[in-house]
Amino acid sequence: MTDLIDLPTHACPATATAVEMWAQPNLPDSPIESDEFLGAAGRYGRLMPAPIHDALIDFADNPGLSGALLLRGVPLGNVPATPTTPTTQVDKDSMSEFSLLAVARRLGQPVGYLPEHGGNVIQNILPVIANANRQVSTSSKVTLMFHTEAAFHPYRPRYLALLCLRGDRDGQARTTLASIREVGPLLDDRTRSVLFEPRFRTAPDESYLNGQPSRLGPPMAVLSGHWDSPSMVFDVDLMKGEDVEAHRALAALGEALASRHTGVVLEAGDLLIVDNDVAVHGRTAFTPRFDGRDRWLQRTFIVSDLNPSAADRVGRVIATRFDH
Repeated sequence: MTDLIDLPTHACPATATAVEMWAQPNLPDSPIESDEFLGAAGRYGRLMPAPIHDALIDFADNPGLSGALLLRGVPLGNVPATPTTPTTQVDKDSMSEFSLLAVARRLGQPVGYLPEHGGNVIQNILPVIANANRQVSTSSKVTLMFHTEAAFHPYRPRYLALLCLRGDRDGQARTTLASIREVGPLLDDRTRSVLFEPRFRTAPDESYLNGQPSRLGPPMAVLSGHWDSPSMVFDVDLMKGEDVEAHRALAALGEALASRHTGVVLEAGDLLIVDNDVAVHGRTAFTPRFDGRDRWLQRTFIVSDLNPSAADRVGRVIATRFDH
C-alpha cells in the first residue's frame, strides 16, 4: 500500500483562527448527552468569535476545494491524562465537549451511532493497545485507509468533527484528506460515468455486525449529484465494484485520491471539520507510549436533518442494524 505521508499535498483545509477570545460560557450542570446541554451549546454559537462563526457559515455554503475546515484556538478547559480506553471515566470539566457541540450545532444536528462507542454523541478517540493493528479509529500501528465516514450507512453523517485535546508528541499522527473536487479532473469521462452508476457495494464496519459475518450492502453509486461537482461515497477497504469495469473505475478513483491529498498533524485546540460528501479521510500510523500523554481527540458526527433517521433513532442515537 502507498505510504500516504510521502505523497505531495495539494488542497489544504481552509483555516480560521480565534484572533479574539471566546466568551466564557456557564457550563450546564446537566449530562453532556442531555437535551439541556446540547441546547445550551447551540445557543452559545452566537457568542463565538466572529472569524470562527463566519468561517462555519461560509463552509456550510461552500466546502471549497479540500472539503475541510480547520479551526484553531478552540477552548478545551482542563485536559487530564489521556485515558486508557474511550469509555474510561476521567476527571475533567465539560468545556471541550461544549465547544465541540457548539460548533456542530452551527452545521446541523450532532448524533451518535449505537455501535460507535455505545452511541455516545461525543466519542473519545485515542490509541488502545488491543486495537493497534485494526482499521478502526483507536488503532495506531496501521495507516487508516481513505474512507467516507459510515459509507455503508443509509443515514451517514454529513460532517465529521474532530477536536484535538492533546496532539501526538512525535508529530507522526497525520490526519489525511482527499477531495473529489481536487481529483475529479484526473478521471476520464468514462470512469466518471461508471462511478455515477449503482455498480458498487459496501460492507458495514465490523463494529456494526455484532460478530456476524460481513456481507456487502445493496448496489450504490460512488458519485452523485452534479457532474462537475459531485458528492462522493468511497471506502478503500470495504467497497467493491460489481463487475470488471466498475472495479477498474474504483481503482482509478483510489489512485487519484492517493496522488492528490493533504493532511494535518492536529495540535491541542485544533478542530477539524470534514464534509463527508466531498472529502474522504484517513490517518498515518504513529507510536503511542500509553503513559497518559498520547494523542487524544474528541469526535462527533453531524447530520443535516434528524427526520430521515427517525424510524431507526432513539433520541440522538441512530440504531440501524446490519447484523441480520
